[in-house]
Amino acid sequence: MKRIGIDVGGTNTDAVLIDGEKVVSAIKFPTTADVMQGVVNAIGHVVSSQAPGASPIDAVMIGTTHFTNAVVERARLERIAAIRIAMPAGASLPPMIDWPDDLRESVDPLSFMVHGGHEYDGRPLVPLARDEIRDAAMKIRDAGISSVGITALFSPLTAECELEAAEIVRSVIPDARITLSHTLGRIGLLERENVTLLNAALQGLGRKTIDAFKDALVKAGVNAPFYLTQNDGTVVLADVAAANPVYSFASGPTNSMRGAAFLTGLKEAMVIDVGGTTSDVGCLVGGFPREANNVVEVGGVRTLFRMPDLLPMALGGGTIIDPETRKIGPRSVGYRITEKALVFGGDTLTTTDVAVAAGLVEIGDRDRVKHLDKAMVADLLKRIEAMVEDGVDRMKTSAEGVSLIAVGGGAFLIPEKLKGASEVLRVEHAGVANALGAAMAQVSGEVDQVFSDMSRDKAIAEAERIAHERAIESGADPKSIVTLDTEDIPIAYLPGDARRVRVRVVGDIAFMKDQQKQAS
Repeated sequence: MKRIGIDVGGTNTDAVLIDGEKVVSAIKFPTTADVMQGVVNAIGHVVSSQAPGASPIDAVMIGTTHFTNAVVERARLERIAAIRIAMPAGASLPPMIDWPDDLRESVDPLSFMVHGGHEYDGRPLVPLARDEIRDAAMKIRDAGISSVGITALFSPLTAECELEAAEIVRSVIPDARITLSHTLGRIGLLERENVTLLNAALQGLGRKTIDAFKDALVKAGVNAPFYLTQNDGTVVLADVAAANPVYSFASGPTNSMRGAAFLTGLKEAMVIDVGGTTSDVGCLVGGFPREANNVVEVGGVRTLFRMPDLLPMALGGGTIIDPETRKIGPRSVGYRITEKALVFGGDTLTTTDVAVAAGLVEIGDRDRVKHLDKAMVADLLKRIEAMVEDGVDRMKTSAEGVSLIAVGGGAFLIPEKLKGASEVLRVEHAGVANALGAAMAQVSGEVDQVFSDMSRDKAIAEAERIAHERAIESGADPKSIVTLDTEDIPIAYLPGDARRVRVRVVGDIAFMKDQQKQAS
């Protein structure tokens, strides 16, 4: 089975071609201003490495920072409408109350708070105000808004209000793109609403991005189904991903972690992914990234949904160093490293220059950094070491030493020995671990909701059924699906033997005829 894995980062675009578990070809290109042209170039390189008459590509997996960058840069976001079904209980804090001002202005929201929702025990708070929802839908239509986020009080317990509200909105705006909070978030109204509205603001960009990637594949001469990588280290059919772009927010680091697991064979380890701009420290549990169970901020917005537990650090191969104060970061030259770094004839001191001066790596022209003071170079390496050790210590869950896998284009910055790490592992193809992780990814299905009025066994069985269905919808082969983890927590304050059940399943990609048609 031949797959192409691509990871589009802020500094580099990486691509690999694998046949089974063999790496046929790998390439790292600087990310171009025209991102899609960089993707075409990368695909063209790995495809041309095949022998004449080679079998066609079976699938393409792409990881992209498009959606995260849009939120961080406050760009390419759609105007949205927010419908909160929580009155009269949820009136004190309006939608997006905790968003940064510039981000709120960039989506220019039209907000409505209507009566309805449920209590924590599943009882209706008040009857759903259908007329209020219809009035809101007409105002949304008149404003020319087509992207709508709907959030109801305690909808993870019962989604009745959100589903009915969506029907009403579609009856008024047939082509509306609607995001329902119970499909994304967890208990916690504001955080769940936040991720719902972020998703609504990104759906237009999601569709455009998928279409642009399709065009890039056609230009590169590849006719195969393609997938987008997600926050949990798995992939989903591109057209499915377009509807939920928030699930691809942290796909870059998770790709690298899955690639690290593939390259080392380790399922339990710590991974540091050193890119051109930042480093991410995370933990592998069962071969997949450890999931965050607390609030995760995205672009200054508090969210609580499926995200990896990562510690980002302002340390990368292009990180700028102040030679006077010896301060490292947080700014980076990014993809302009080949213009700005000293070893490439530039005028900016970067961590790569320090590594070259210290003999850690051969990049550019070493003679251009031979003037650097040796004592300063040694001091800067110690500072980098301290940064990494602090990051590893903060992510550990015990005092015992852990295996640390160093991957990414800037992995040469990681010292051979670190406090808190039993060993530092370096492997072949570590520089393109992110693209490898994308290429090797499986398809997942996840459920995280509250079940009541059924036994524990029946609740878990129902959750597994839903998770299997979601995996199949995302492109998994039904015969290959296995349960990755199951968790259930009784909720004492709810009636009917209520419990929160979380089930995650993974399966191999199903190469079906309709997927092949979709790609053509």
